[in-house]
Amino acid sequence: MSFETLLFDVTDGVATITFNRPEAANAMGPDCARELSEVALLCDDDPDVRAIVMTGAGKMFCAGGDLGAFVSAGAGAKSLLKKMTGDLHLGLSRLSRGAAPVIAAVNGTAAGAGFSLVMAADLAIAAESAVFTMAYTRAGLSPDGSSTYFMPRKIGDRRTRELMLTNRVLNAAEALSWGVVNQVVPDEEVVTVATELARKLAKGPTLANGAVKTLLNGTFDQSLESQMELEARSIAELSVSEDGQEGMKAFLEKRKPVFTGK
Repeated sequence: MSFETLLFDVTDGVATITFNRPEAANAMGPDCARELSEVALLCDDDPDVRAIVMTGAGKMFCAGGDLGAFVSAGAGAKSLLKKMTGDLHLGLSRLSRGAAPVIAAVNGTAAGAGFSLVMAADLAIAAESAVFTMAYTRAGLSPDGSSTYFMPRKIGDRRTRELMLTNRVLNAAEALSWGVVNQVVPDEEVVTVATELARKLAKGPTLANGAVKTLLNGTFDQSLESQMELEARSIAELSVSEDGQEGMKAFLEKRKPVFTGK
């Protein structure tokens, strides 16, 4: 399937989503949001997709929302943004709640919606030249793309407020120290490193990876006792899955497990 604003490929269990508007700094517009929702559905429904990499074409990851499209819409901007954020948020919800781990390969600037996408990913690898800024209030707007949900959970409330209210720019090293990304690598290696990590995860126990995502996504909404009950139910269910049985037997037999994602 071909798209106008994205490139989409599935190889060796890894789906690669590439924002493909380099002439527009890979800005997030209505078409891109809609297509991201569509590829998220493809990933969610394809059992061969066991890890996902998101990156950008050219020198930018995603420079934020397409402000030109918003201004051009005039009085229709309100409806346009409701539709666009609906598509974007549906796509991010599917990626977040799907079993496949999502890795952001941040190859350049991640601003606004681009920064939100990084925070929504499960893991993030940044190029040394990457920079991060929220930038929403600079344009008189408020954040979207799940950032007000994931950012305080992943890096804390104080730092989130600083980023969102002051539009502070983080370089890659600062993003690493703040917990925005997991690793910083040379520019030319960012997609390769992210893809290698995705391939390793794709060979792992997909159902267990998905359970980790589900448990962590909801942890701040639960009491200690309710979270432990969810843990108990999850591990019990996984113990009778094909991968759970294989993983336990392999451990006891002192061999490497062969997971199938079932």
